[in-house]
Amino acid sequence: MRTRLLPLLIVLMAGVLLALGFPLAASTAASEQQRVVVDRLDDEARFAALAQFVDNESRFAPDERRAMLSGELASYHEVYDIRAGIFYRDNRSMAVAPEDWVVPYDGEARRAFNEALLGRRSHDPSQVWPWQGDARLIVASPVVRDGDVVAVVVTDSPTGDLRSRILHGWLLIFAGEAAAMLLAVGAAFRLTGWVLRPVRVLDAVTHDIATGRMNSRVAATGGPPELRRLAHSFNEMADHVEDVLDQQRAFVADASHQLRNPLAALLLRIELLALELPEGNEEIASVRTEGKRLAQVLDDLLDLALAEHTAADLRLTDIGALTDVRIASWRPVADEKGVTLSAETCAVTAWADPVALSSALDAVIDNALKFTPAGEDVTIAVRLAPERAAVEIEVADRGPGLTDEELERVGDRFWRSGRHQNVKGSGLGLSISRVLLAAGGGTIAYARNTPHGLRVTVGVPREDPRTGQDPRTGQDTR
Repeated sequence: MRTRLLPLLIVLMAGVLLALGFPLAASTAASEQQRVVVDRLDDEARFAALAQFVDNESRFAPDERRAMLSGELASYHEVYDIRAGIFYRDNRSMAVAPEDWVVPYDGEARRAFNEALLGRRSHDPSQVWPWQGDARLIVASPVVRDGDVVAVVVTDSPTGDLRSRILHGWLLIFAGEAAAMLLAVGAAFRLTGWVLRPVRVLDAVTHDIATGRMNSRVAATGGPPELRRLAHSFNEMADHVEDVLDQQRAFVADASHQLRNPLAALLLRIELLALELPEGNEEIASVRTEGKRLAQVLDDLLDLALAEHTAADLRLTDIGALTDVRIASWRPVADEKGVTLSAETCAVTAWADPVALSSALDAVIDNALKFTPAGEDVTIAVRLAPERAAVEIEVADRGPGLTDEELERVGDRFWRSGRHQNVKGSGLGLSISRVLLAAGGGTIAYARNTPHGLRVTVGVPREDPRTGQDPRTGQDTR
């Protein structure tokens, strides 16, 4: 969720900063240009004051005032590299610097000249941008005598310094925007972390409960109030579900226990009754078989209730050695059935409850031997699964196997394939194995074994599921 929420926040904040940055950059450029325009207007005001006293008719004769004005313009051009000139209404020059400069007949200069002839100074010339390397700034002011515009003062300035100042201002704005963006990204990380931390905790606790750790709860100590209320409601729901499951387990255990005594008495009476009947009576043999099957179901129900209620005693266990012990225990049964029990194990450690794992392996191996005909083999292999950070125990038989539909249901309580109803069993063995493994973070999976048979894979974690830490490296693997 963070990978989706964080980019959205960053894009929104970047949009806001850009929306503020572009107008600010344009305002900075306009402000810098306006400063230059004001300076040029001040200079032109001084030149216009001098030009008011120059006699219009004396332009063909040496004149002290005209010479002084020309000298001022020449000095101005020499010091600032700004072309300046005073032109009559008919475009004739009163004084210019440099001497060969004339006002163009079109473009920005002509527009400013015509505007000054109307008695208005150039307050708003076209904006100069940093990328306009050949741009110049044209400013014009009227020379007024007795209320009439008799001439126009025009300045034509290079814009290198202006463009440099604008670019410098933009760089400052960009640096400020970048700093603001970094702060915004940092704030977004903190905000999303604060908002999503309870969600991650809730997800982890939900996974724990889904895998059988019913005592897991959410610590509602952070995040928005809505998520804290959600965590509180989730804890209440989990408490209620745990209570219901405890009542269900208690009922199953109590019912199984209460039924065992009457069933034991019933089986005893059946045995006594069998002594009074002819030997080999089919009816009494069938009743005896069903009674024993019912007793096995009750025992399995008690085992299932105990497995669901008991916490796993996790230890760092040598999986290869434990598997060898279980294989040795089942080898006489395999030899009696004429089934070859082969193993390929290795010394590898993982976190498991040795008793629970042994019980699960017993159920899986028993199931494999039960359905494998004489002359076939059952193979058991222990191997590392680095991509899952687990150790896998694979039990493959050569029995009839299961269909795709049956593979989806195998391991469900009391489920047995319709093709195997005549095989002894209660349908609870693999269910008990799944519960025992899940309590310690283990898994059990089923697949077809080519060319025929069933392959059961038991997985146990290499890192402690309670802490997510590998004791061999001390690193957190979550």
